[in-house]
Order: sequence, then C-alpha cells, then structure tokens
Amino acid sequence: MSSEITDEIAASLREMDRLAAPSGGPASGAGSPAPQSGLAGYAHATRTATYGFLAAIPLLILYEIGILLTNTGAGEVRVGADVWLKQLLRAMGVQGGVLLAAIVIIVGGVVFWMERERRPRLVPRYFGGILVESTVYAVVLAFIVSALVGVVFNAALWPAEPLALAQMAQLSLPLQLSLSIGAGLYEELVFRVILVGGMFLGFRKVMADQRKAYLLAAVIGALVFSAVHYMGPLGDPFQLPSFTYRFVFGLALNGVFLFRGFAVAAWTHAIYDVLVVTGAL
Repeated sequence: MSSEITDEIAASLREMDRLAAPSGGPASGAGSPAPQSGLAGYAHATRTATYGFLAAIPLLILYEIGILLTNTGAGEVRVGADVWLKQLLRAMGVQGGVLLAAIVIIVGGVVFWMERERRPRLVPRYFGGILVESTVYAVVLAFIVSALVGVVFNAALWPAEPLALAQMAQLSLPLQLSLSIGAGLYEELVFRVILVGGMFLGFRKVMADQRKAYLLAAVIGALVFSAVHYMGPLGDPFQLPSFTYRFVFGLALNGVFLFRGFAVAAWTHAIYDVLVVTGAL
C-alpha cells in the first residue's frame, strides 16, 4: 500500500470522525485531547481502529473454529464476503495457509500506522461494554426496522425470522451460528469499511457537502448489501419486503459504523444474526 493511498484512507476516516462528532466540529480524536475515563472515554476509545481490530479478533477465531468443526458436508460453506476477500488475495498472489495470516498482518499494520500518534488506552471492561452496547443495538434496531417495514407494507410488524437465508435454514444450527458470526466480521469489513468507506473516499473529492457524500455512499452500500443476499447457492428468493428490510437495516448499520466505529458495528451485526437464527428475534 503506497503512502499516498494510506494518507487518503486516514484522511477519509478523520473526515468520518468529524461527521460523527455531535457538535459537527472535530471529533475528540482529531486535533483535541481524547477523553480518558467514564462514558466519554469509552465512547472515544471504542470508535478507534485499535479497538476495532482487537474486537474483531474474537469474531475471527470463533468463526474459523466454528467453520472447521461444523462443516461436515461434501463442500465447505463460508460467508460470501470471506470468500471474496480471499479470492482477491489469491489474485494478488497470496496462496494457501498464509491467507488468514496475511489478512491479520495487513489490517494490524494499517491500524498501527493510523494510530501511531494517538493510540487509545486499552481498558478490558470496554470490551464488555462493546458486547452489551452491541446487543442493545441489535435488538432495538431489529424492532425499529421491522416496524418501519411493517408500515410500508401495511403489516403490523415484519418479522425478523424469515430474513435468515431460506437455503441457510437447511444447514445445521452450529454451522448457521458460525456463519452468523463470520457475517458480522466480514460483511461489515466489506460493505461498511471497504465499500462505503471507499465510495465516500471518491465522493468527497467531487462533492462539496461531505455529509451528502457519506449519505450517498451509505445508500448505495445498503442497496448492494441487501442485493447480495439473493445471489449465490445460499441466496434467498427475491421478495420486496425482505429486500427493503435488509436495505433499511444496512442503512442502520452504516449509522452504527459512522457514529460508533467498526467494533460495535461488527458485533451488532453478528449478535443480530445469531439472535435471528436461534429464533430469539
């Protein structure tokens, strides 16, 4: 990765920090002292790339172990976004067992470089806070989005359960849980960080209003996020209500990513999917 590209990515993330700042001014991590304790300290620290990277590691480990133990059929089933990333790495010449290590090393290196001047203090209880906060978001957003889609389609409530992939429901529950965890990690990485972040990086060069640039990127990203659930061997038959639900939920996840960072967005997505496949939602 060239220094010019890295500088552009860092600049875009700083701009997203500014957009997410409550006052509309610079975020606490971009030019002003970072809060050190209390809710303000927690909110600041858990939005950073450092916490995002560290919070993703348990999702990665749980997903990989789950895939290893629960894939008992003829072919290995994995999250589509996981497969796409690894295919991209293979196209770049990265082969075999070094794929996972390469992903971790690259992401860790970028995180280390981005926060070299202002690395947040690591507080173990903050990771517990991420789990609690993400669970609250998963449940609350599910009911809010269900209510909105219910209004649009003249139903009291659009249930979350049918949004689990129809083909995926034929898999064992342990495999569904593994895929749910992996979706939280890889789909947030692909759709929120790479797709939406990348489009925002491009739109901000040609649009004077940076908030409109992010909104446009978020809408396009949510449309793509919803559409891919109807593709491939595990894709659902297309239905407008479920497409709309996924689109609105994708927008909601974009909001979580913007205001609360990758760690909370990934865990919110993973916990939501787990609650859906277990019938808790």
